[in-house]
Amino acid sequence: MKNFKHLILAGLTTITLASCSDDDDAVGIDDDGNLDEAGLTSDMLFATTHSGAIAAYNLENNESYMLSSSSSDAEGIIYHEDDDALLVASRTPGQVQYYSGVSMWDDMSDDAAAEIMSSSDLESARDIAISGDMIVIADNTDINSDDDDDDDDNDDDTTYNRFFIYEKTDNGMTLRNTVMVDFNVWGIVFDDNTLYAVVDQSSMLASFDNFLSNEDDGMVEATKMITLEGIGRTHGLDYDDGTMIMSDIGDANSDDDGALHIITDFDNKFANTENGGTLAVGEQVRIAGASTMLGNPVNVSYDEDSGMIYVAELANGEGRVLAFSDEDSGDAEPAINNDLDGVSSVYFQEED
Repeated sequence: MKNFKHLILAGLTTITLASCSDDDDAVGIDDDGNLDEAGLTSDMLFATTHSGAIAAYNLENNESYMLSSSSSDAEGIIYHEDDDALLVASRTPGQVQYYSGVSMWDDMSDDAAAEIMSSSDLESARDIAISGDMIVIADNTDINSDDDDDDDDNDDDTTYNRFFIYEKTDNGMTLRNTVMVDFNVWGIVFDDNTLYAVVDQSSMLASFDNFLSNEDDGMVEATKMITLEGIGRTHGLDYDDGTMIMSDIGDANSDDDGALHIITDFDNKFANTENGGTLAVGEQVRIAGASTMLGNPVNVSYDEDSGMIYVAELANGEGRVLAFSDEDSGDAEPAINNDLDGVSSVYFQEED
């Protein structure tokens, strides 16, 4: 088991975390004096790494812990509140993995074993999004045009990426269908029935209205695509209550040119930008600079209630978990700065 150096939100003093929590903290007493069902009793931040570890940070008591998992390389994590479970996109093996009883984990836990695993369909998982019991994985393996029956010109240079769509059932997870898109994928997030997807190797954002209505295998087209002025190469994104956060990794070989873009009133700004148009940088707030420690911010998670933006920063210092306020701009210092080698994704979940 490994302890992390954790920076509390109130300041910038590094402290070393000690093991002092108890499994009994996972349940509470309701107003009638009965035990509540298990659920998170503190705001938590979860992270995955390219070694397959799952890190957890208790944002209320500043404790943290790291567990080995059933994955040897993970990239994508999300909490399923109804099930008290974490869903992880495992690059190796190429599965969706379901870890239950998360509220019972604490800093005395060493290992997490997946209770449910999908078939090994994935080749290069990059992010995960859920809507009810439907699970979508963005996979950026290039698929040659020969696999597309609708490609009339047989242009072998045309490649596609995929979204794998799984359904969680009482018996496990079933791959419902796989759809292809004509751009490179990375981060994804649902807002109701709309799926937003980063267009990798660009500064573009795509949206798919009623995405889950695509129930057959085959090609799907984005409902709308726009350019975000000021972004060099976007990777991560998250949406909460009208605010969209997007990350910019800049040059993938640089560890100091990353950025975050905060887009408030996103729904109106996106609607008012025509398909193929550009959202001006003046309608966004950019966090960037040497003090931010942003180099390759590959994944983000946003909590509108607290105004905190959590970041998986892969390049700077071999990996960091950072956090910023949504009121920050320019060359802001992070409120949280934790070393985490090979960090690949983060996910914030408020207490139940």
